[in-house]
Amino acid sequence: MHVLAVVGSPRKGKATDKLVDKAISGVKFKNPDCEVQKIHLTDYDINYCRNCLVCRDTVTDQPQARCTIRDDMDKINDYILKSDALIMGTPVHSSFVTAPMATFLERIVWVFAKPEGKILNLKGLPKPRTDKKRKLAIIVVSGGVPPILRRFCDNATHHINDVLNCSLNTKKVGDMYAGDVENRGVELYMEKAYNLGKKLLS
Repeated sequence: MHVLAVVGSPRKGKATDKLVDKAISGVKFKNPDCEVQKIHLTDYDINYCRNCLVCRDTVTDQPQARCTIRDDMDKINDYILKSDALIMGTPVHSSFVTAPMATFLERIVWVFAKPEGKILNLKGLPKPRTDKKRKLAIIVVSGGVPPILRRFCDNATHHINDVLNCSLNTKKVGDMYAGDVENRGVELYMEKAYNLGKKLLS
């Protein structure tokens, strides 16, 4: 089994990074032989989507369409294809994912999805290009907003879940919100992150 951990924080070694590492520890406890790859999005050259729609309109029986942009997403897409489960970690910026995470999510939608999904009378929605199922764990961190007020500032969790479900056929096994870490500290949330990592392989 291969787990891909994606960190959307621009700051290494801080709360989001530490909690993702703790979730990885939970994964490795559950299955020491599990292959885990962790990437920081800010280490990669990821350009903005140009909305050319070539990927969306590509008809192929392959698990992904080819993006017209040549950058480090080519490498990351290979990591995604190999993955059986994902850990997604991001701080909350203006109640949403960070800019690196938002750019990453935009770039994968139509590469891994085709416009054949539908809800009620809406057609042309993203539908995964393959039937491969993946598991998903989401870690969201806020510096100042405590967990009791999560619903007012955490649009990130729903966005990550929705995008990965419709493009990578993920099923969310769990998520966590580490709130007010500037005052509470990150240690308070370590056990929860560890258990989330274990749950990813349950």
